[in-house]
Amino acid sequence: MVSVNDLTMEFSARPIFSDVSFVINKTDKIGLAGKNGAGKSTMLKIIAGLQQPTSGTVSKPSEVTIGYLPQQMKLADDTSIINEARKAFAHIDEHKAHLEDLNNQLATRTDYESDSYAKLIEDIEYLNDRLSMEGADNMEAEVEKTLIGLGFNREDFARPTSEFSGGWRMRVELAKILLQKPDLLLLDEPTNHLDIESIQWLEQFLQTKAKAVMLVSHDRAFLDNVTRRTIEISCGKAYDYKVSYTPYTELRKERVEQQMRAYENQQKQIADIKAFIERFRYQATKAIQVQSRIKQLEKIVPIEVDEVDNSRLRLKFPPAPRSGDFPLILENVGKAYGDHQVFDHAEFRIRRGEKVAFVGKNGEGKSTLVKCIMGEIDHTGMLKLGHNVKIGYFAQNQAQLLDEDLTVFETIDNVAVGDIRLKIRDILGAFMFGGEASDKKVKVLSGGEKTRLAMIKLLLEPVNFLILDEPTNHLDLKTKDILKDAIRDFDGTVIIVSHDRDFLDGLVEKVYEFGGGKVRENLGGIYDFLRSKNLDNLRDLELTKSPTGKQSATSQESSTAIENPVKNSQQDAHQSQPAPKLSYAEQKAREKIVKKAEKKVKDAEAEITRLETLQKEIEGKISAGDTSQETLDAYAKAQKDLENGMSIWELATMELEELKS
Repeated sequence: MVSVNDLTMEFSARPIFSDVSFVINKTDKIGLAGKNGAGKSTMLKIIAGLQQPTSGTVSKPSEVTIGYLPQQMKLADDTSIINEARKAFAHIDEHKAHLEDLNNQLATRTDYESDSYAKLIEDIEYLNDRLSMEGADNMEAEVEKTLIGLGFNREDFARPTSEFSGGWRMRVELAKILLQKPDLLLLDEPTNHLDIESIQWLEQFLQTKAKAVMLVSHDRAFLDNVTRRTIEISCGKAYDYKVSYTPYTELRKERVEQQMRAYENQQKQIADIKAFIERFRYQATKAIQVQSRIKQLEKIVPIEVDEVDNSRLRLKFPPAPRSGDFPLILENVGKAYGDHQVFDHAEFRIRRGEKVAFVGKNGEGKSTLVKCIMGEIDHTGMLKLGHNVKIGYFAQNQAQLLDEDLTVFETIDNVAVGDIRLKIRDILGAFMFGGEASDKKVKVLSGGEKTRLAMIKLLLEPVNFLILDEPTNHLDLKTKDILKDAIRDFDGTVIIVSHDRDFLDGLVEKVYEFGGGKVRENLGGIYDFLRSKNLDNLRDLELTKSPTGKQSATSQESSTAIENPVKNSQQDAHQSQPAPKLSYAEQKAREKIVKKAEKKVKDAEAEITRLETLQKEIEGKISAGDTSQETLDAYAKAQKDLENGMSIWELATMELEELKS
């Protein structure tokens, strides 16, 4: 489908990669791997046609469409969420306008026997078939379903995009790309702005509905769940593995070991040749042999060994004073901005040495509670830090707090103490600040580089309570492993706000879920929490509030406060008050709405049954040898109609579950 041929890319005369070739097939799900700076994002831009290579070509048929999501983009703020998402179907609107114009012409024509009249009829039939094949009638349902899957609530659809954060606007751009259903999706770090539930939805979409996909991601679980092939860019070359990310790491390890053995053998051969030359250089009787060895040495092509895996480097937090038994205690804590209650009645206590995660949709209060703990904003209720607590805090904007006039090395040297000072160069190398990079001024670093530097600085400070707010957003997989190992070995207390399941797996033993204005405690690791959520995952999706905060009455009534031994009986009574009963008229109106939604589901199911029957009939014709263009077109249309029917059924089912909950 798409063929990459002998691509070479250079920046400032320095080669990024050379003579890279591979083919992307129609249903490939490819993860693009390699260290930061290897050229992954550059490769995506070249395939998308946004950047020209130094040499080489990217070939594709003219009808193949490509959708590209960069890490950063300039976002429009001139319309609502729903209208911005509808721009994905701009071509359908153009077809409809053209069809309307042709129908108007048809109504005024009387030259029924002319060639131009026949051509007009033919154009109208073509546009009707095109609109039917592209699912024009199902456009609104597809837009709604995609926006909901990416975490938006229906009450957000009419709101201007300017009211949302950059992360939420990036979701709208992702929705537009997914709705266009391109033949090839190119995604550069698509999970950076998504919460856990939205990542799971995106995984399912890419697995079941996307065609070909090539993506760059630092989320190991996401890569394993979506991809079936891994292309690594390393030392300027491309290595193609027909496996997902985790099996690829094992195969890569074997390849590097083979390279190392070949490199060592070659180095021994070179040393032997050089020794022979030096030994007999001045002996006339050996002149011919010496010249032969010199020529042999000149012909040797040096074997390159791929980048050494520095993830084995183990970092340890410096020892810190012991804190009290309960570093953090919350009783009836709440936070509101005006009329909007972010969360309320939060009650829990964290024991010394516990490692816990804060999870939930964006905008539900995770970072807000962290700011309350840090004393950056006020709150209601009692929030108490334990005896001798020393907090190390990594905020999402931590990189902006660095001294920009210092070098990378000076930044770390100023906080390192004891023996760790002897390992600063090694630590910087492990976090991709090796060699000359350690002498760069902070002011010239990219956002991702500043984030990594801020993380190193935190790793070296003597603290006994770590609070990390989205620490992995700009870290590659190797660096995340180093950080994860350091936190696992840390004997203090840790709170991690993160959507990265792989990072949290095996690291936390308790999960606090933020949603519906409440904070709920869940014992066990992140996958224990996710397994429990699968029982009512769709319902939870609909019961949580919108990204910027407006909470529905349903979510307020349905959510329950966290169950914790520190609650007193008065609060139990307050929490267990029943929701106000509906009047008779309200009950009848609600029953009518539910019945209407149930009918919508039944109608969608009946339509699916009809389309499945039709598809089987056409399959029977094809099996019997009828491969005419008319039959093949009918089969393609039946497949498209069935896919649209499934989308309508999914949306109707979600609406019914929302009403019943």
